[in-house]
Amino acid sequence: MNFWEFLGSRHQQLLTDAYQHASAVFQCMVVATLLGVLIGTVTYRSEWAGNLATLTTSTILTIPSLAMIGLLIPVVGLGVPPTVTALTLYGLLPIVRNAIVGLRGVDPALVDAAKGIGMSRAARLLRVELPLAWPPILTGVRVSTQMLMGIAAIAAYASGPGLGNEIFRGIASLGSRNALNQVLSGTLGIIVLALLFDAAYVLLGRLTIPRGIRA
Repeated sequence: MNFWEFLGSRHQQLLTDAYQHASAVFQCMVVATLLGVLIGTVTYRSEWAGNLATLTTSTILTIPSLAMIGLLIPVVGLGVPPTVTALTLYGLLPIVRNAIVGLRGVDPALVDAAKGIGMSRAARLLRVELPLAWPPILTGVRVSTQMLMGIAAIAAYASGPGLGNEIFRGIASLGSRNALNQVLSGTLGIIVLALLFDAAYVLLGRLTIPRGIRA
């Protein structure tokens, strides 16, 4: 059975795995983005706090994904919980770092002007600083998503959802006639999903970033 015949015979399962893979990454990115921006807004005003946040999230990223999932299994069990926890933690670093850099890069004159017209600190953050810091934050989200697309494949080790199941099944049956097809279909599926997500982020940037800021 060649690769195209394999895709035709397994397309339903592959579509299901692709949907689960994309859903897991998307949901984890939403959580990681909210947490990352929150951490960034809390720590960007202080040099040591910002450095601590960046150091902590970068340390998490140095833990091998198999080791991370292996450590989480005794705590949260198999399946979705270790997948969601690991992906959320791995997605934090680029978002936290870019949120801090973006917020620190806002022109102080604009913040002073907002303060001068009576805006509260929360209003200045929400209406002036975060919108101006959004381009680097979005870049961090894009980088995190690309990382998590690949890392999510390891979730199959803990009976997690996604295209990693095809890859692991293929590796486990090396020597059989469809082993390579399984690995290839899972790998190409992840690449296609990563490209689709990135295209969606480009569109989101065009819709949410004013042309003057993009320029």
